[in-house]
Amino acid sequence: MVRIKDIAREAQVSEGTVDRVLHNRGGVSKKTEQRIRKILEHRNYSINPVASALAMKNKYKIAVLIPYFNATDTFWKAPYLGVLKASEEVKNFGVNLSIYQFDQFDPKSYLKAFQRLIKDQPSALIFVPMFLKETSKMVPKLESLKIPYQFLNIDVDGYNNLTYIGQDSYTAGNIAAKLMHLSTETNRFLIVLSRENRTDNNAISKRIKGFNDYFSSHNLNHKTFTLKVNGFNNPEELAKTINDFISNNTGITGIFIPSSKISSVANVLKNTSLYSLVGFDNTPKNVTCLQQGFISFLISQKPFEQGYESVRIMTDFLAKAKTPKQKIYLPIDILIKENVAYNDMNQTLFEQEVSV
Repeated sequence: MVRIKDIAREAQVSEGTVDRVLHNRGGVSKKTEQRIRKILEHRNYSINPVASALAMKNKYKIAVLIPYFNATDTFWKAPYLGVLKASEEVKNFGVNLSIYQFDQFDPKSYLKAFQRLIKDQPSALIFVPMFLKETSKMVPKLESLKIPYQFLNIDVDGYNNLTYIGQDSYTAGNIAAKLMHLSTETNRFLIVLSRENRTDNNAISKRIKGFNDYFSSHNLNHKTFTLKVNGFNNPEELAKTINDFISNNTGITGIFIPSSKISSVANVLKNTSLYSLVGFDNTPKNVTCLQQGFISFLISQKPFEQGYESVRIMTDFLAKAKTPKQKIYLPIDILIKENVAYNDMNQTLFEQEVSV
C-alpha cells in the first residue's frame, strides 16, 4: 500500500506538503503541487476515508500570536514558516494550529489579536510578548482560563509561562562585543537604535547590556556611543544622521546594531571598510550586505527553529504531558560571508515547498 510518506519521499517534500495538496488547503507552490499530483496519479493513490476522519478529530487547539512580516521587514517570516512546518507534523497527535498576527509597532493591534484568539478557546498559546503593559493584561486572562502559554523570541521575567524558546540575548550581546573587540584597533563603538524600538523589548535591551558588560568584565577601556535614529526606512535621513554623528565623534571603529536592521545602516555609510559592523539575523538584505563585505558579522538567533520547536514542545506538553525546561535557548550562530549560504537550510528547503 502506498503511503503519504512514500509520496513525500519521491517528491522530495515533507509529508505535510503532500497532505496539503491532498486536501486542497493551499500554501504550496504551483510547481511543487504539480509534481506531487503527477506522482499521486502515477501511484493511483487515494485517501483513506477512515484515517482522514480520525485526523479531523483534533483534540487540541494551539494558538500562535506573532508579528506580521512584509517585504521591508522580513524577520518574522522565518518563525512563521517554522510554525507552519511544525503544524503539519503535529496533526497526527490531534493538534490543530491557528496563527494570529499583529503589527509589531502597534500595541492595540497586539491586544486585539489576543482578544480574537481567546474567543476561539485555544488549548494553549504560543506568543511573542512584544508589549509589556498589554502582556500584563493578557496573562491573567490566560491563567484564569487555565490556558498554558509559552514565550517565543522575547523573554519576560515574572510570569508563569511554560517555557521560553529563543536566543539567550545577553550572551548574544556578549558575543557581539567580543567579535567587535577582536576585529577593531580601538574600543570606540557606536550603537544604533531606532526611536521605534520599544523600551520594553527585552531582547534588544539585554543584547546592549551583554555588549557593554563584556568590556567591563574584561577590564577593557572602551567608549560606547548610542545614537537613536528616526527609523531605518528613510535612507537619506539615516545617512545624514549617522555620517554626521561619526564626523563629530572621531575614532569610532565599530558599529553595533542590536536588531535585524543592520543592512539599512551598512547601505548608507560612506565607507564601510573603516568600521567593523556587527548585527543580528540573516534576513535576505542582511545576507546580501554580508556577502558583499559591508557587514563583518551577523549573529543568528535561529528564528525558523524557534517557531518550529515552540510548536513541537507545546504539543509534547499537551499530548504527552512532557514538561519542558523553564528556558530553552537555541544555538547562537556567528555568520560570515563564507558560511552564511549554508545556514538555515531547513528553512530554505521548506520555503521552496510553500507559497507565503
